[in-house]
Amino acid sequence: MTVAATASRPPHPGRNYRLLTAAAIITGLGTHGALIAAAFAVLKAGGDGGDVGLVAAARTAPLVLFLLIGGAIADRLPRHRVMVAANTLNCLSQAAFAWLVLAGDPKLWQMMLLTALCGTGQAFFNPAAEGMLMSSVSREQASRAFALFRMATQGATIGGAALGGAMIAAMDPGWVLAVDAAAFAVAGALRAFLDVGHIPPRTPGGGLLADMRDGWQEFIGRPWLWSIVAQFSVVVAAVGAAESVYGPLVARDELGGARPWGFALAAFGAGTLGGALLMTRWKPRRLLLAGTLCVFPLALPSAGLAVPLPVGALCAVMFVSGVAIEVFGVSWMTAMHQEIPEEKLSRVSAYDWFGSVAMMPVATALAGPVESLVGRSEALWGCAALIVLVTGAVLFVPDVRRLTRAPEITEVAVGKDRGAVSADAEGSVGRLG
Repeated sequence: MTVAATASRPPHPGRNYRLLTAAAIITGLGTHGALIAAAFAVLKAGGDGGDVGLVAAARTAPLVLFLLIGGAIADRLPRHRVMVAANTLNCLSQAAFAWLVLAGDPKLWQMMLLTALCGTGQAFFNPAAEGMLMSSVSREQASRAFALFRMATQGATIGGAALGGAMIAAMDPGWVLAVDAAAFAVAGALRAFLDVGHIPPRTPGGGLLADMRDGWQEFIGRPWLWSIVAQFSVVVAAVGAAESVYGPLVARDELGGARPWGFALAAFGAGTLGGALLMTRWKPRRLLLAGTLCVFPLALPSAGLAVPLPVGALCAVMFVSGVAIEVFGVSWMTAMHQEIPEEKLSRVSAYDWFGSVAMMPVATALAGPVESLVGRSEALWGCAALIVLVTGAVLFVPDVRRLTRAPEITEVAVGKDRGAVSADAEGSVGRLG
């Protein structure tokens, strides 16, 4: 982290931090229920597992296509304007999706198109939001500020998943999508009031492509970074197929419907909340080693769905995996905060997100055909095995094992829920959501 980048940050968490936290809570409440609602809207319309996978793939495909452009734009334009524009697109697309579902008989292509528009908004939002959050606090305040931010957003995840499952059990999934659209509208209005006056004006340089190449050089020059992003391209794909496609199907056929699956996702959110609390106290010296070891438990939910476990036991393994991914996520963002210059953070973050979600559209689209070919339980066991294999492989990278927390850096930064995630100097986002 350069001295200039650190000096540009405000001396303490203030108005920007409060606005970002409030907006993230609001969108978290809406989005995590909407993810469940989208799957059950497809099933209600007569779709099968393959159709659920296609809609999930339509959401993630634009992330792959537009993330790098979104990262470069976020380092050229005021980040809060990029965030507001993305929220506006999310609001409109989710409102149209809700109207189609409530009106009855939505077509598969319509659901895919509107979900793709929502994913496009996320592609521009995610890099801008990460850069904005990181620039909103000083080094001295980062530990407390980011820990509180993480706990607040994970609390929203718990509430959003549980509320979404309960609402879908009681009413049409379209109403959950409408709530998500309203949440994006409110959050976008809050983000419009963010102040970027403390961030020095950026010189665009040689153009958008030149900025993207510069971000690539920053990314590829750090073995710990690109190796963990490559790892998470497989991990996120496996987790995404298991939880976006197979999870709702197992819930429908074995667990009793949407409500138990909502509880399981809420248990994962509770685990991430517990992990955030843990990481306010524990600051592992070998950030990336500690974080990578905590990726192994992400195989547990896939294995639990393969059995399948009773609802209580499934909630338990989801909770454990939530704790584990938070250890990775906090360690990862601490490394990013430590190593990446502020003026390049959105571009590097875009490569991180890009690598992490690159295989997600393929995985979700193929989930249905793979289930038909080998069976649902076998497909889920395959997801668990892939997570274990690639996580073991990344431990052979010396920088992952050896990268340590810089003595002068004491703060803990917030990690990603994407459940896509990656790592910088010693630990491991998310963004599925």
